[in-house]
Amino acid sequence: MTVFWRKGYEGASLADLTEAMGINPPSLYAAFGNKEGLFRAVLERYDARRQALMDRVIAASDPRSVARIFLEGVADFSADTGGRTPPGCLLVQSGLSCSDADIPQALAEHRAEKERALRERFERDKKADRLPKDANPATLASYLVAVANGMCIQAAAGATRKQLHDIIEIALAAWPLSAKTEPRSDDDGTRAMRTAVDK
Repeated sequence: MTVFWRKGYEGASLADLTEAMGINPPSLYAAFGNKEGLFRAVLERYDARRQALMDRVIAASDPRSVARIFLEGVADFSADTGGRTPPGCLLVQSGLSCSDADIPQALAEHRAEKERALRERFERDKKADRLPKDANPATLASYLVAVANGMCIQAAAGATRKQLHDIIEIALAAWPLSAKTEPRSDDDGTRAMRTAVDK
């Protein structure tokens, strides 16, 4: 996983992968079929490690909490790695440039699963009047994923956890409120945006 994350799909050689796994090439082929098979297994493992976050996101009490928990979770795991993994996100970085069309497609499918889960949660929120009637659940989900992907790229370039959390406050300032949602005290969204601009 770490080799693909650091070097990308095309940049990770069989020698890199087998050395990291402590096996020889025939063993890799026997277990995974080929390099792509290994990469797809890595994607499944990566998603499994992030499932606890998505469970907390989908179980949040209201749509704005869904957005906050999702974005803060992404910020924390992409920037605050403690050296255990590269900064950023495997699903964003490992196949940004790849001549094999199947790899970007596989990555897009894994990212789309999270967007689908968010969209379905917001569809339930809209039916329960926890979102404005004119809110578009699909657009809200796409918005969160776009912000999250951007933060991952920023983290890979060296952005800190604090810097990413500042971005989150600006992103949440645009979040729609329903009649059932308590208003933000002291207009915290506008204040966060002013603070970010002043910085």
